[in-house]
Amino acid sequence: MIQCLRLLNVKPLCGVSGCGESSEEESSPRDKLQRNSKGLADFCIKNIDQADFGRREIEVAQQEMPALMNLRKRAEEEKPLSGAKVVGCTHITAQTAVLIETLVALGAQCRWVACNIFSTQNAVAAAVVEGGVPVFAWKGESEDDFWWCIDRSVCADAWQPNMILDDGGDLTHWIYKKYPSLLKRIRGIVEESVTGVFRLYQLSKAGKLCVPAMNVNDSVTKQKFDNLYCCRESILDGLKRTTDVMFGGKQVLVCGYGEVGKGCCSALKALGAVVYVTEVDPICALQACMDGFRVLKLSEVIRQADMVITCTGNKNVVVREHLDRMKNGCIVCNMGHSNTEIDLVSLHTSELKWERVRPQVDHIIWPDGKRIVLLAEGRLLNLSCSTVPSFVLSITATTQALALIELFNAPEGRYKQDVYLLPKKMDEYVASLHLATFDAHLSELSDDQAKYLGISKNGPFKPSYYRSANTHTHTHTHTHTHTNAGLSNCF
Repeated sequence: MIQCLRLLNVKPLCGVSGCGESSEEESSPRDKLQRNSKGLADFCIKNIDQADFGRREIEVAQQEMPALMNLRKRAEEEKPLSGAKVVGCTHITAQTAVLIETLVALGAQCRWVACNIFSTQNAVAAAVVEGGVPVFAWKGESEDDFWWCIDRSVCADAWQPNMILDDGGDLTHWIYKKYPSLLKRIRGIVEESVTGVFRLYQLSKAGKLCVPAMNVNDSVTKQKFDNLYCCRESILDGLKRTTDVMFGGKQVLVCGYGEVGKGCCSALKALGAVVYVTEVDPICALQACMDGFRVLKLSEVIRQADMVITCTGNKNVVVREHLDRMKNGCIVCNMGHSNTEIDLVSLHTSELKWERVRPQVDHIIWPDGKRIVLLAEGRLLNLSCSTVPSFVLSITATTQALALIELFNAPEGRYKQDVYLLPKKMDEYVASLHLATFDAHLSELSDDQAKYLGISKNGPFKPSYYRSANTHTHTHTHTHTHTNAGLSNCF
């Protein structure tokens, strides 16, 4: 077939055996030395030659990320991150690239690594490297590759980080485990995921948190927009791309009714799916009931479910006993950060057969012929199997950037070795930066109204403990209303 295509002067498709793209996929980036156009070799990605394609992806994302672009214009001259050396561990996508390049524009030096082995966009990684930022990541890393990349991002000649931007806590964990001496230089940690925040609170509770940390996950702008609204759209995209499933009439079990679960349930219900919810929190369970969903135990509905989606941030939510009871063809996936929610270890046994049918789609076949469809090996579905809206990520990325600026510029003594919430004033500022896109016009309080409410005319309009309709189990959180002086002058 390849010979026929060559005779016709037709380039073979990537799926055709023997094409160049396939052979590239087989080789590990760790086995080859690459350089960007300026001679930089301190990186490890799939293919630096894809940089032009990645740059176009970044330019498209910029159009939907107004706040970050606005932040660049407002703070470019002051350079509030001048002197900051940020090591980042996030999903490496076009949207993250806009964040990285914004941090550089604000004066930071950056090194970056992926927090997920499936979510890296190789061309985007190449574009970021071509721009001069070392990146250690490629789509489809092995577990060993993952930790090797994290190590390379931290360990560099004549460069040591003084700020950490993490998504999931793996980078922070690695530094604590292997490079504890670096913690003396770290001025702050910014963490954006449920999993990573939980790990920080564990460190704090044990008295082992050596540096101040900012809990971005529990800011309203992150919870509502990245978790709820983003997942409401991306859950459908991920399922459609991988399975071509039709949702109307399907019985779907969503484990967890936090913001991610709420977004997933809302989208699935709108397309006609019959949605069930499992919950341990009575307040979240009551919210699910009031939103029109049946709240049941996993064991009560597992046999009839056509899809099972985990959204808890916990571990071993769906175990082998549940998997054994699922019906033939049941689709199983995870919308939480880590692949701990589905007990995958129990599926790697001699009696079960794994069959890869598409990228990120495995059929797991039981001895009697029953099969379940596992997506992304239990890792985060939307970023592993599809993309997420740039506009929503603009909100999260702006929140992360402001948290870095706040921690880096805070005077000594403002933050202790503990976990803090983003100041409410900043939370509201992030939201305000995105309103122009909708031509939204805010009303203003009169002096009398502000006095009646007991707040400033310019905000914050909610108390620091306000977290929308969420419920949280964290009790070790400190809140504050400080605003960095440099930020006040700049904005």
